[in-house]
Amino acid sequence: MAVHHCGYYGYRKVVADLRDLGEACGKHRVYNLMRAEGLKSQSGYKRRKGAYGSPAVAAANRVQQQFDVAEPNRVWVTDITYIRMHEGWLYLAVVLDLFSRQVIGWSMQSSMEKDLVMSALLMALWRRHPKNEVIVHSDQGSQFSSHDWQAFLKSHNLVSSMSRRGNCHDNAVAESFFQLLRRERTRRRIYADRNEARSDVVDYIKMFCNPKQRHGYNNGLSPVEFEKKFSNRLECV
Repeated sequence: MAVHHCGYYGYRKVVADLRDLGEACGKHRVYNLMRAEGLKSQSGYKRRKGAYGSPAVAAANRVQQQFDVAEPNRVWVTDITYIRMHEGWLYLAVVLDLFSRQVIGWSMQSSMEKDLVMSALLMALWRRHPKNEVIVHSDQGSQFSSHDWQAFLKSHNLVSSMSRRGNCHDNAVAESFFQLLRRERTRRRIYADRNEARSDVVDYIKMFCNPKQRHGYNNGLSPVEFEKKFSNRLECV
């Protein structure tokens, strides 16, 4: 009998799968067998030496978990996640407007270099054309703390804000979007290649998340409808 766990299970979950299949086995035996074969769980990613050579730049936390924003293009949040494929991993960077939780920029690449996040932010700028200064909130990852990223923000009238180190709650809105994406679309899928993964993620964002997905924060409206209602209110004033 075969156990299909896509290469990311540790010995405890492998034991559970084997027992579900009727195999009598102990966790210590499975641990020793996996160790002998060099098999271990997928627990995260190590930064490659030399890949993040520029000195880190820290910024103040200007958001302070105050996620209620009165109008569009005042505060944007950005973050990175990964998508599993048969041929490896695809990294996704997104930019969301805190006002409506709309995904206004995204980028997908095979590595987590700073070009990934800068491309997502460029899309957000192109789609929104903000007239005033915008706060862009991120974690303290090397992509966001590079001098290139900080210079890009300054040149486009954007102000950097960063979460406290190791505090995921400071960027909870971006984390919440990634949780929804995994639960509603990518969790049970392993894409054949990058093209298939990109197509499915873009479909989720453009065809469901932004125009249809109801948010409690938006009084049950989708991000697009929430912003449209706000614009109509302004026109009536």
